[in-house]
Amino acid sequence: MNKAFVTGGSGFVGRNLIAALKQRGVSVAALARSESAAQAVLAAGANEAVPAGLNDTAVLADAMRGCDAVFHAAAYVNLWGPAREFHEANVQGTQNVLDAARKAGVPRFVHVSTEAVLAGGPPIVDADESWPYPRKPAGLYPLTKGLAEQRVLAASAPGFDAIAVRPPFIWGKGDTSVLPQIAAAVKSGQWVWFSGGHYPHATTHVDNVCEGLILAAEKGRGGEVYFVTDGAPVDFRDFVTAQLACLGIDPGTRTIPLWLGALFADIGEGLWTALGIKSQPPLPRTAIHVMAQKLTINDAKARRELGYQGRMSVEAGLAELR
Repeated sequence: MNKAFVTGGSGFVGRNLIAALKQRGVSVAALARSESAAQAVLAAGANEAVPAGLNDTAVLADAMRGCDAVFHAAAYVNLWGPAREFHEANVQGTQNVLDAARKAGVPRFVHVSTEAVLAGGPPIVDADESWPYPRKPAGLYPLTKGLAEQRVLAASAPGFDAIAVRPPFIWGKGDTSVLPQIAAAVKSGQWVWFSGGHYPHATTHVDNVCEGLILAAEKGRGGEVYFVTDGAPVDFRDFVTAQLACLGIDPGTRTIPLWLGALFADIGEGLWTALGIKSQPPLPRTAIHVMAQKLTINDAKARRELGYQGRMSVEAGLAELR
């Protein structure tokens, strides 16, 4: 791989992906929808910041010409919000990037997906890539990311290999997504553990996410999904407590039964929807499905087909945070 195009390059995964590609000698052009985003992607090591949005298909196609791969990391990542924004960014935005990549003749397309596409059915336990999509996704984020992933897989064709990579619970130094939200919930007094919080949970350090994405671009089979994780699951409460300790934050010991949390989430979302309240309800259903219960992943397919190893261990990642 000599040249790559990255969307979402100013985000947590995108910044680290750009840096990882540069370390491998890959020239990177990155989408930048604002001046601050342009500064972020250039600081991460991008050779070029492309001023455009996800709807600027012609501009995207021009910038992608000559690239060996497109990495699509841009997404509307929230637990709650306007349906229109979720669909425009996650579904139509993905379609636009797919269309631009095909128009530009890019041979490889790697989509940053998520285990949340499976949220809404039974607990996700020892799930592999054959696990079915839920009939009723647990919120707009799982719904729209699932629809986007399906479009990516359907777009794969001879000469255009489209691949999805699903890393659960992305974490690591410089996290601007999951850990800050947890820290804010603790500081506001809204954080509770569910059924004690001691259950196994899959995680993926951001370095391992980048390893999986690059390997997928190099070796992945078109039309396929690959899970990548840190390996053995962690104890959720111990892991989150260790991360918060790096910020000098104590999450406390307050706990409620999972069934009560799930009931509270259903009632809250129903009320918020009926009343048209725009702010996020106290406990979105998505959070219950992806963080409040056992969630384990089998990533043997990526290890077997891609040679994925997950080189950053949980212990080393926490040491880096400290």
